[in-house]
Amino acid sequence: MKLLIVSPDYSSHAGPLVEIGRAWARDHGDVVVATGQAVRTLVTDAGLGWTELRLGKGSNPGVIETTQQPEGEDAHLRAFFDATREGPVATLRYQADARRHDLMHDPDGVFDRLRVVLDEERPDRVVVDHVAFGARVALHALGVECATVVLGHPSALPSENEVYGLPDDWPAAMRPAADDLADLERRCHAAVDEMRHTAGEFLDRRAPSAPPLDDLTRMPGAPTVYVYPSPLHAPSRALPPGSVFVGSVAKHQNLGGFQLPSGSGLRVTVALGSFLSARGDVLRTAVQAARVGGWRLSIAHGSTPLAELGPLPAGTIAVRHLPQVALLRETDVFVNHGGNGSVTEAVAARVPMVVLPFSTDQFAGAAAIERAGIGVAAAPNDLTPELLVAAVERAATRDTKQRLLRVSEACAADGGAVRAARVIAEHR
Repeated sequence: MKLLIVSPDYSSHAGPLVEIGRAWARDHGDVVVATGQAVRTLVTDAGLGWTELRLGKGSNPGVIETTQQPEGEDAHLRAFFDATREGPVATLRYQADARRHDLMHDPDGVFDRLRVVLDEERPDRVVVDHVAFGARVALHALGVECATVVLGHPSALPSENEVYGLPDDWPAAMRPAADDLADLERRCHAAVDEMRHTAGEFLDRRAPSAPPLDDLTRMPGAPTVYVYPSPLHAPSRALPPGSVFVGSVAKHQNLGGFQLPSGSGLRVTVALGSFLSARGDVLRTAVQAARVGGWRLSIAHGSTPLAELGPLPAGTIAVRHLPQVALLRETDVFVNHGGNGSVTEAVAARVPMVVLPFSTDQFAGAAAIERAGIGVAAAPNDLTPELLVAAVERAATRDTKQRLLRVSEACAADGGAVRAARVIAEHR
């Protein structure tokens, strides 16, 4: 059987989908990934086929740089980073207002290209990132049933009484005021309505015989695969029929020649993901905390110039990009932004977390980690070296590690990429 994977041109999304593709290739047949040029090497290095499909204006090969984006997209990214400095409500407002720009780019172009790809590849199964809404509309218009993969907190696929872009829960340190939440909810509903209108107008023009679509953000897959540890999902929250949690799909990785930090304190790894590494102020606070706490620090400075981190404590390892999966096996506490890869990889490696959420579903994910007692959530804009040292020490306790062991064992039982490939192959 042949699998077609449809992915945004972002490494944080393409990476997990590629791991599912690798599992499919081992057990079920051929794989072709339709995505952009930025992640082409990621796909081909995994031994999978690649074909070009542009789902958005921007791209991210692993560390995003505003200077490497198309004209206009650089300003969009800078505005997003500025919003994160204002706080969670400002960030989520900005993302709601930009939703159609980000997630429904050029539906006609996506439709035309996907029609060609389907004709050339003739896949037996199609799997698409849940938030690739332009591709999902195109596949619907073409009458193609697809599996979907939810990369992030499960509320990224809203259930009843939820709206896309509004967290279903918040960490204690970051709960907004009621008026701000009400305004944010209105904006999120308006963004959903705008995408609904865009999809309806597109179907009227390009596929008038296709069934109408309502809320794209609530549309499940066939099946819906959640790359997330099942114990971190509230059992009372409704899921689409046939949904499956697969835990972590982290790639296999060795340290190779990577040098570990020297010293005798807690081994702390700091990484804010491919986007949020632009927040050099938060990374600088982490460096200062490492000095106060006497940590053995490994830090990914990403798009922030190394010089902006300030003087590094002796023995620190600071590089643009860390071998994160392998390094977590040598880590006592992981300070991260709450992205899907970071959370699932930390749980799989049994590493307690300090989560500093900035955007999207990271707030709901931080609340889930806090509720499960497997880490500590803190507000990145209010962070001081002393607060971060205290959070790391709380995360490193024996009780936290014992709770994390139970969650990690359940995550492993979820089955990872092998199970994801199997349920997609076996779906009827």
